Amino acid sequence: MSVNLTESRPATTAPVRLTATPRAPARPVVRVVLEVVKFVVVGGSGVLVNFLVFNLLLHGLGRPAMAATVLASCVAMGTNYLGFRYFAYRDRSSRTPGQIALFFLFSGFGVVMESGLFYAGYHGLGLNGPWASNAVKALSIVLASAFRFLVYRTWVFPHDARRAA
Repeated sequence: MSVNLTESRPATTAPVRLTATPRAPARPVVRVVLEVVKFVVVGGSGVLVNFLVFNLLLHGLGRPAMAATVLASCVAMGTNYLGFRYFAYRDRSSRTPGQIALFFLFSGFGVVMESGLFYAGYHGLGLNGPWASNAVKALSIVLASAFRFLVYRTWVFPHDARRAA
């Protein structure tokens, strides 16, 4: 029996692929934009938790403003860890004690930044009414979140080149 290996197929027959074609890696800009969107989704839910706890403690239960902002930020930090780990950065390196420690260390720095900014507006500028305190809280969250985004993506949930391949 002989097989002719030089014979070509007719041009009208399309080759059949049985394997999935690997997707081309997303362009860096698209990848960062998607990462920012996921960060905003998780961060947005954390902001809602933060505001709910903050307003409940400060305006509902009459707790001191600084205690309310710190406790609200800490509760939001816990919910954010779950969202970042299992949604926004689930494709990144696996959960390790070091990763968890870095998350809470940098989140703690974020709480300090947020609380300091809140203190400056609430006590320093006298923005302590219900609307003003929420505006100061919002601004402090936005500024601290920029810091958090950079450190989470760089050190806490770094891109694992092995998983991207």
